Amino acid sequence: MTHYYAHTSEQPTREDWQPLDSHLEEVANLAATFAASFNAADWARIAGLLHDVGKATPAFQDYLVRSVSGKARRGEVPHAIHGALLARGIDPGLGKLLAYVLAGHHGGLPDGDDLMRKLERPKAVDLEAARQFLEQLDPPALPRSAPFYMDAGNLGFSLSFFLRMLYSCLVDADWLDTEKFCVKDTAAYRCGFPTLADLTARFFPKLDALVAKATPTPVNAIRQEVLASCRGRANDAPGLFSLTVPTGGGKTLSSLAFALEHAQAHGLERIVYVIPYMSIIEQNAQVFREFLGDDAVVEHHSSALSKDARENDESYAMSRRARLATENWDAPIIATTAVQFFESLFAAKPSRCRKLHNLAKSIIILDEAQMLPPPFLLPCLAALKELTARYGATVVLCTATQPAVKKRDEFKNGLDGIREIVPDTMTLHTSLKRVTMEILDTLTDDELAARLDEEEQALCIVNTRRHARELYERMRDAGMENVVHLSASMCPAHRTEVVWKIKEDLKAKRPCRVASTSLVEAGVDIDFPAVYRAAAGIDSIAQAAGRCDREGKRTAAAGSPAGRVYIFEPADHALPRGHFTHTWNAAGEVLRKYNDALAPDAVEHYFRHLFWIQGDKLDDQQILHAFNERAATLDFPFRKVAGKFRIIDHIMRPIIVRWGPESDTVDALINKLRWSESPVRALRQLQRYTVQVYDHQLRELFEHGAIEVVEDEWFVLADLNYSSTLGVISKMDSVHLVI
Repeated sequence: MTHYYAHTSEQPTREDWQPLDSHLEEVANLAATFAASFNAADWARIAGLLHDVGKATPAFQDYLVRSVSGKARRGEVPHAIHGALLARGIDPGLGKLLAYVLAGHHGGLPDGDDLMRKLERPKAVDLEAARQFLEQLDPPALPRSAPFYMDAGNLGFSLSFFLRMLYSCLVDADWLDTEKFCVKDTAAYRCGFPTLADLTARFFPKLDALVAKATPTPVNAIRQEVLASCRGRANDAPGLFSLTVPTGGGKTLSSLAFALEHAQAHGLERIVYVIPYMSIIEQNAQVFREFLGDDAVVEHHSSALSKDARENDESYAMSRRARLATENWDAPIIATTAVQFFESLFAAKPSRCRKLHNLAKSIIILDEAQMLPPPFLLPCLAALKELTARYGATVVLCTATQPAVKKRDEFKNGLDGIREIVPDTMTLHTSLKRVTMEILDTLTDDELAARLDEEEQALCIVNTRRHARELYERMRDAGMENVVHLSASMCPAHRTEVVWKIKEDLKAKRPCRVASTSLVEAGVDIDFPAVYRAAAGIDSIAQAAGRCDREGKRTAAAGSPAGRVYIFEPADHALPRGHFTHTWNAAGEVLRKYNDALAPDAVEHYFRHLFWIQGDKLDDQQILHAFNERAATLDFPFRKVAGKFRIIDHIMRPIIVRWGPESDTVDALINKLRWSESPVRALRQLQRYTVQVYDHQLRELFEHGAIEVVEDEWFVLADLNYSSTLGVISKMDSVHLVI
């Protein structure tokens, strides 16, 4: 066999270069191992053997020689198209499916029309040399069929989903083998995570101890019932589940107990928590670490590095291992955002798709499942169907307000076969009912402030940052005692300090009146006797109510629901257009028809009405149609869809703030940005001191000389523009800034 190489070292002698046949065999074996979890090992093996066969040409080998001496331009000799051409030449149909994966294994999954142009009019390609080399490898025949039956009603989507999963296997295998050869020290950090069996052994003794010492209150008794239900259903077959538990009912630990025992019962390989907000990710991940250990959980977001991590110590090793695991989710417990999860399922770039194969045979917990984005609801549901029907995954829709996504006559694209873990959600709701709800007339800010002045302790949640700021200023200027502002205009470190102080005031029964955005509904465990909520959807109202008599102590003392929730429509602040208007209209329908708007039947009615209002906009970008319309010719618009599938369509920019109590820490980290060759660790630590702002706000701050640009890349706010009570001060707080 002629000696060809896949990768070079720094030495020109070739003695320690990686042989091409070795690389192709390793990638083929590794990709096949990954794809075996969804019965596609034969597809992945042939993809692995074909992916770099284009390197078996004199032109590419000459390129490698020149690259060692710095005389070659990266990527000047293409090699990915060769395998795609050979695959399609063997079989125009099935080979074309493999061609997507092979042609895009570096640059990303192509659109079908772009792929065909490359296949039909390839630039100068030495295909014969690649063919001869492939024959020496004695490759298996192309698979003759897909590894499972596709959804006939959604054939194009099912096929494209399969290709993206196969692509994930190939890309991850290719990158891992390349890393093992080129960056050996990095590869060494990837091992060392405990197994789910290890974590199960750690978790349940701690959980049993927590249950044993819990104060015997009605709420804790119900939490134990929820836990028992979760453990009792863990042996059920993998698939679709719902866990409908009112806020404060112990969903976090109960869902983890279900997931661990379900994984052990069915040989599932990891648990992925999909969470709408980063603040909840950090909170839940901390709970997981307390029960499972610091080495068990990977947070896939930018502030995941431990502040205490240093080179060459154990904490650094765990942090580096966790950072590497965010690339491919090869860890037992993953906590990630809904944006990261769903956008990756519709991505085309290799870096975004690389992790997807590890969703096969996993347990996916959709925390706050009511936050599924309405403009992309149908594509999201289609992806969840694929994962459970064809990739051995279990999906749990975990929420206090279960969205109406079950398949029914008027919602044929819904999920079929969802099993509720809690046996009687209505009884559970009644048992955990801690609040009464009153619908007020439209209120001006003066009227709202006057009502809050009559409360010793009250939380008021409004829909925009501007409204929260103005209500706070109105109460402050009126001389009310202990008025607090809370919004995403404040950096995370600042908000954490404020929430801690609120909890202390509530515990000490001191006066406390809080003007907040919906930020406080995202996993902030506080307990007020009275909550005021500006017009919003039933799911938001339920989250607000979860901050009222959260522990049920007032209700237990009174013998009936003692928390007070008031719903009002602001007279001085228009409701943000679009989603907010739709949700409030649907909520109004429910509030008029039901005495208990938070009961399961009322929540079901709310989501049905909301989805009926949305109509065709539940697939606003026509994602499903784009994949299905040309399924017969196997033409799939991977890149076009990836560009359209953007859950967050407003671009926000992070700015670094010098929050008072920790301003010295911030300055030290900013200096690292100026002088460090690798500022990644400093940037991760600075996430606690950043605030997201829209472009128009950033322009305003620039115009007022309030922004310093560090190293032409990072924005730092001047001290005078950060308030100890309000956070970032901007005259243009838009009505669209909702948290």
